[in-house]
Amino acid sequence: MNFWILPPELNSARMFSGAGSTPLLAAAAAWEGLASELGAAASSFASVTSNLAGQAWQGAASAAMVAAAAPYAGWLDAAAAQAAGAAGQARVMVSVFEAAQAATIHPLVVAANRNAFVQLALSNLLGQNAPAIAATEDAYIEMWARDVAAMVDYHSGASAALAQLTPWQDALGNLSGLTFLPGQQIHSAAAAVTDLASNFGFGNLGNGNVGNGNTGDSNFGNGNTGNGNFGSGNNGNGNIGSSNIGKSNFGSGNTGNSNIGLGNSGPTGGQNNFGIANSGSNNTGLSNHGDYNSGAGNLGNHNIGFANFGNNNIGFGNHGSNNIGIGLNGSNQIGLGGLNFDGKTWNIGFGNTGSYNLGFGNSGINNVGFGNTGNGNIGIGLTGDGQLGFGALNSGTGNVGFGNSGTNNIGFFNSGSGNTGFGNSGSTNWGIINSGSVNTGIGNTGTTNTGLWNAGTLNTGFFNPGSTNVGFANAGDTNMGNFNSSNNDMGSFNSGGHNVGSFNAGVNNTGSFNSGNLNTGNFNSGVRNTGSFNSGSGNTGTHNSGTGSTGFANSGDTNTGAFNAGDRNTGVGSSDDQSVANSGFGNTGTANSGFFNSGQGNSGYGNSGLGGNTSGFNNSAAQGFTSGYGNSLSGGFSSGFWNSGTGELDSGFLNSTTHGHNSGFLNTGFGDNVGISNSGTAGFNVGVLNSGDDLAGGNAGFFNFGIGGHNSGFYNSGSEPNPGDPNNSGGFNTGTGQSGFFRP
Repeated sequence: MNFWILPPELNSARMFSGAGSTPLLAAAAAWEGLASELGAAASSFASVTSNLAGQAWQGAASAAMVAAAAPYAGWLDAAAAQAAGAAGQARVMVSVFEAAQAATIHPLVVAANRNAFVQLALSNLLGQNAPAIAATEDAYIEMWARDVAAMVDYHSGASAALAQLTPWQDALGNLSGLTFLPGQQIHSAAAAVTDLASNFGFGNLGNGNVGNGNTGDSNFGNGNTGNGNFGSGNNGNGNIGSSNIGKSNFGSGNTGNSNIGLGNSGPTGGQNNFGIANSGSNNTGLSNHGDYNSGAGNLGNHNIGFANFGNNNIGFGNHGSNNIGIGLNGSNQIGLGGLNFDGKTWNIGFGNTGSYNLGFGNSGINNVGFGNTGNGNIGIGLTGDGQLGFGALNSGTGNVGFGNSGTNNIGFFNSGSGNTGFGNSGSTNWGIINSGSVNTGIGNTGTTNTGLWNAGTLNTGFFNPGSTNVGFANAGDTNMGNFNSSNNDMGSFNSGGHNVGSFNAGVNNTGSFNSGNLNTGNFNSGVRNTGSFNSGSGNTGTHNSGTGSTGFANSGDTNTGAFNAGDRNTGVGSSDDQSVANSGFGNTGTANSGFFNSGQGNSGYGNSGLGGNTSGFNNSAAQGFTSGYGNSLSGGFSSGFWNSGTGELDSGFLNSTTHGHNSGFLNTGFGDNVGISNSGTAGFNVGVLNSGDDLAGGNAGFFNFGIGGHNSGFYNSGSEPNPGDPNNSGGFNTGTGQSGFFRP
């Protein structure tokens, strides 16, 4: 064991878990008792033979008896000395262990440090926590060093104590006159026992496993499939944590290789991600979608910051590529929000439309000042080219306010059209420095957003580079929650799609930390499981690495019970394969486990349906491939509780639609809803109680209704019948293409 590479979480846990020094103290006492008994026996045996030879028994026979008895007396003396030495070294081991434990950081202290680090990192939106994060990491590194030093000292002291022990065969096997000792037989018997008990636990299939229900070799934990895993429910090799798919992952719910964190994945499995819910490879941070991103919620490649949409951006809320700043719309820009419009470049200031402008609200090229319309002007409110001085308050048309160079604006320094607010370079915005269109809020570079610095379209929230999201920093589309890098999730930090829960790298799960698909529960790396920590598929229970079992810690297939390494067993701890169609009771069909299932390949209780391959309780989906409880969705391929209708791919609770594809609670109507109680004939709603019936659907927010769609925000009821016409952001708007609040 290389203690140098193990983090303090593992070294501290190893030192403070288990029975401590109590077994060694008991062993020392037992060895001391044995030494005393052997010494007394040796003295008694020598006394008896001496008295016989010196008094009652004389002659040649007596001499032969003394010669034969002497080696046995010597063996007893040597055994007593050996036992006394073992007792002494056991007490030395106790001292070494207790000294090492005292020098080791307590696991609760390590956990507190890591919790503080996570809290600081999550709240470090503007870098204000950088000194505290550095101090926390320094303390963690010191803990690592102290634990390693303690373990090295422990190893050194234990090795020295063990070196003082002489093997029993060496100590006792060379005594003169003894041609047979039971020690060799004991050694052979022990080796045989070791061969029989190469696994420590129950229901393991393989060698060197410590735990229950593992399939493979050298796993430490429960329900792992593969080799060298430390944790539970892993599927692969060399993973530390739970529910990882792949190899060399550290954390939980990762899909791919060499990821550190929670819920990281990629199109073919994520690689070398550090953080939470990243989708892609070589990302550092939270919920990035792409490769080589650092930060949170970036959609693209090589971005540094938050919620950037594009490539090679530094900052947050940028829409485009090669930008440095905040809320930039276009490419190759430097600055803060609203600097450019339609991708034109190199403006400095706010609300400029055009190129190479310095100031606020300029429309054109090479202007310096405020509210100029034209080219090459220096001043305020100038209209034309090459002007110098002061013009009207506004240089545009139909404006109310100051420094507006656009058309029909209300406010200050707006260079776009139909804006209300400050420094908007887009159109029909309500707020500050929006460079997109029909936005309500601040710094939105996308379209029809309600919130702050959204680079996508139709979002309600903050820093979303994706589209049709309700929440914060979603790089995916159609999500309700935070930091989701995939699509159609209700929850947070999901890199997979169609999940209800958090930290899922898989698809269509109801629960959290699932790297597999179609699971109802937590920490599953397999498929179609109802329960937790399953690395196999189609199981109802926990810690199963096999397939189609009902119970826990089964490494075999189609078992009803626990700790079975064989197949089709009903009971506990069998490694045999049974020649029966089903395990359990009351099942009809084939390959079923559990109770009263009908069909094929079901586990659990009372499942039916033509498709089979269902886990859980009382599911009746016609196409099968379902996990959970009481699901009757005809298309199957669902997880959760009481989902019904004629579609497929539902996750969550009590969804009932004609198309399916719902994630959440109590969604009705057509389908493709994410959230709670969304309805309508078109679907594609995200949020709470949206009921738009437009053919394009697409409401994101809360309580949007009417026959319109494409609304973000609150209580919008646009009524235009044509797809895409409403397009409202904000709240309480009843018209078409409105931003803000209470607009007809």
